[in-house]
Amino acid sequence: MESPQKFTNSKEVIAFLAETFPKCFSVEGEARPLKIGIFQDLAERLNDEERVSKTLLRSTLRHYTNSWRYLYSIKEGAHRVDLDGAEGDAIEKEHAEHAQKQLEESKAKAAEKRKAKQAQQPKNKERRQFSRPKGEKSVSSGHADNKQGTKPKINRPNKTPPAKLTDEDLQQGTKVTVKLGKTPMPAVITEVAKDGIHVQLDTGMVVKVNADALRLARSKRS
Repeated sequence: MESPQKFTNSKEVIAFLAETFPKCFSVEGEARPLKIGIFQDLAERLNDEERVSKTLLRSTLRHYTNSWRYLYSIKEGAHRVDLDGAEGDAIEKEHAEHAQKQLEESKAKAAEKRKAKQAQQPKNKERRQFSRPKGEKSVSSGHADNKQGTKPKINRPNKTPPAKLTDEDLQQGTKVTVKLGKTPMPAVITEVAKDGIHVQLDTGMVVKVNADALRLARSKRS
């Protein structure tokens, strides 16, 4: 007769214990606090069970009692149970506080792992981008190139620079632009004198400038 296949991990053993001792172990829902020394009871009751070794049984109990679901069940005043579900000693305050501390530490470690994993994701994405074969373009850049390549060209007429004033233009009433600073400003010649040309800006201000600073306004040109 062939020997039954042995369990290989804690998950399989917990499922077996929940099936064999349903009033003591469970795989989901609220867990029940276990009797202190329950390992010895299990070793005796499962003495003829070839599928689970004592080493795996011990590590499975450690895994089970360190789970968040089990630690939640360790509350002051709650009763521990044996393999048959019979209630025994009540949980003392010291044991409840220790379980709460374990739970908080376990949650903190899990949060740190999640945070580290999230921080690593952008780096992995950056590495994948740098590892792209030379000459290969991303989808987004390809679309951009296509759009740029198909963009129609608009033929815009060349702008003719404003013409300088001739002697005929240097007279009162001629519309001009005068460069005061960086931007040319529209103005009208009000007086042509030997020491300079007086022009009136649209703002009403009258200034004296040299002829080189003036250009013929476009509305004046034919």
